[in-house]
Amino acid sequence: MAVDEIKQVIIVRTDLDMGKGKLAAQCAHASLMSYFEAERSDKGMAKAWLDSGEKKIVLKVSSEEALLKLFAAFQFKKIPCALVTDAGLTELPPGTKTALGIGPWLAKEIDLLTISLPLL
Repeated sequence: MAVDEIKQVIIVRTDLDMGKGKLAAQCAHASLMSYFEAERSDKGMAKAWLDSGEKKIVLKVSSEEALLKLFAAFQFKKIPCALVTDAGLTELPPGTKTALGIGPWLAKEIDLLTISLPLL
């Protein structure tokens, strides 16, 4: 990994048993929402990520509690992130927390909090 590698990480809950399409939609929401947060925080880093191929990694957690702990940790570290809350129009009740988007940001900073999470 290069010292200045930039990536985006998406973390989804596996305990919700979302259909594949729903899961894909929640990942897309997380990606866009966190990108806009990152762009507000550091336009240069957001552009560098776009110019370098938009690296994304999708990881999983098995509970809302785990997702919320990660969200709070990234907020505390001031790393751009966005929590996806479902509108409840299809498979899930309104207000269900489904996914977390992180970055684009420095990979080494994201990895400090996500290195132990399994890939989806």
